[in-house]
Amino acid sequence: MALTNEEILDAIASKTVLEISELIKMMEEKFGVSAAAAAVAVAAPGAAAAAPAEEKTEFDVVLEAAGSNKIAVIKAVRELTGLGLKEAKDLVEGAPKAVKEGLPKADAEAAAKKLEEAGAKVALK
Repeated sequence: MALTNEEILDAIASKTVLEISELIKMMEEKFGVSAAAAAVAVAAPGAAAAAPAEEKTEFDVVLEAAGSNKIAVIKAVRELTGLGLKEAKDLVEGAPKAVKEGLPKADAEAAAKKLEEAGAKVALK
């Protein structure tokens, strides 16, 4: 009768760390392998794949389109950026343009939410 992988895992989980260490040594001797080498070989491809998937820490809030309520969007842009009325209007009319750059994720999401509530179409990049 063969054991399923789940049954093997349950059996290992019920053992102490010392018993698991002894089991690993027995497996290394029986199969002529080293658990440390196997762990490195398995971890290496994962580490290489994880490097490009590094989490982004700075975001740009980009105004894609002003939407139907341009005045509310201009007010939101002024509030977020501190720009004057003319500069904020030019930014909104020149969409797509970056409203704020290099923001932490939470701040970027808050700014995007404020612009979306005003009726704008926004993207985080």
